[in-house]
Amino acid sequence: MHNNLTIYNTISRKKEEFKALNPPYVGMYVCGPTVYSDVHLGNCRTFISFDLIYRYLKHLGYTVRYVRNITDAGHLEGDGDSGEDKISKKAKLASLEPMEIVQQYTNGFHNMMAVFNVSPPSIEPTATGHIIEQIEMVKTILEKGFAYEINGSVYFDVEKYNQTQDYGILNNRKLEDLLNNTRDLGGQDEKKGKLDFALWIKAKPEHLMQWPSPWGMGFPGWHLECSAMSNKYLGEQFDIHGGGMDLAPTHHTNEIAQNVASCGKHPANYWIHTNMLTVNGQKMSKSLGNSFLPHELFSGDHPLLQKGYSPMVVKFFMLQAHYRSTLDFSNEALDASEKGFKRLMAALALLDKVKTSAQSEVDVKALEEKFAKAMNDDFNSPILIAELFDAVRIINSIYDGKTAISADDLTALKNLIQTYVFDILGLQDENQAHDIEPLINFLINIRKEAKENKDYVTSDKIRIGLQEIGYQLKDSKEGTTWSKI
Repeated sequence: MHNNLTIYNTISRKKEEFKALNPPYVGMYVCGPTVYSDVHLGNCRTFISFDLIYRYLKHLGYTVRYVRNITDAGHLEGDGDSGEDKISKKAKLASLEPMEIVQQYTNGFHNMMAVFNVSPPSIEPTATGHIIEQIEMVKTILEKGFAYEINGSVYFDVEKYNQTQDYGILNNRKLEDLLNNTRDLGGQDEKKGKLDFALWIKAKPEHLMQWPSPWGMGFPGWHLECSAMSNKYLGEQFDIHGGGMDLAPTHHTNEIAQNVASCGKHPANYWIHTNMLTVNGQKMSKSLGNSFLPHELFSGDHPLLQKGYSPMVVKFFMLQAHYRSTLDFSNEALDASEKGFKRLMAALALLDKVKTSAQSEVDVKALEEKFAKAMNDDFNSPILIAELFDAVRIINSIYDGKTAISADDLTALKNLIQTYVFDILGLQDENQAHDIEPLINFLINIRKEAKENKDYVTSDKIRIGLQEIGYQLKDSKEGTTWSKI
């Protein structure tokens, strides 16, 4: 299979022609969420970006196996080997079983992905469902001499690995630089080297999530799950591995080391990373008080927001920036995206109303080539959207009777718009009634959580707000249902 697709590869730091290992099949692994809290906008941007990539690869004719994991154990508070397990800590605070926390936030994540019309992956494995595979990988790395066991924990020996491999290959960092920028162990850590990381962690008796292993009761390190699951479902080598850019320096670097140590092969040919979010030019973070959750963006219920924006407007806003570019949120930028999205949808609605002619002045083939050129250039959605607005100008001109189009060209134009706007960008016309269902279900879940937390002000606000726009909620022992008034 031949195409002109180029992808920016983090590991080579340049754009490369995409060549599948085993065409027409493509294997893609994307690091999914740790399900201990509501999915945040940074996560949403990452998964919207990889949904775009998934959709376009399928458009090109590839059969894609898309694996996106759920981290439901092993992710400690410090994103390293210290602190409490994020899910266990949340479970203790809420007096719930860890798997109740996992289920609650996994459901919330799936609901949010549905609201944004993000396709589900081919496989969505969990860390807890692959403990055996992780233990087997640890055993292999130990046998190869790249790990050591101390007091029931197993650590990866980074300096020994770096003697024959380049540990910092993903970010072009030398081991000496990494060591100089890492804190000294200070006698408080049982690891031999400053950069060594846990493959398996000995569990304290009070740790809620632990499993038997050859080294005693414990749990896997955070980095291990993705190596084990990508290997299981995509093989020792596959095409694409991705995630947020924050994962590249440590999580993805350690994944590469684990895979090479266990089987001698780099796991992925192309590494793709999405960029960060900012708000009015500042990094989005809880500590700065400038972060907001998706539902706050939809409702406008946040001090930094002047109003709420619909899910498709938010998605359109995200797609107007290239996935490798910083995405800056501001009321002005969101307002501009809202106007642009409405203009796009209004023009597309005219396609069923235009009159055709015997002759045609529209070059649909030229439009198609421009659309494909944009997407083939590292999935450049902002350029594609700019080209779509050129199509909007043409559609408006046809509708006004200033430009002629034949019946055949009109059919071709409709198919082209359907393909790129709805099938590839994954946008939806929010005026269609069926699009409201995922959003209402999401709001019902937010209301349920509010009621459980005795936040009746928020609960009533959601119920009354839905009623005001024509949707009635009905509570019963079996749950909450909704109907159009």
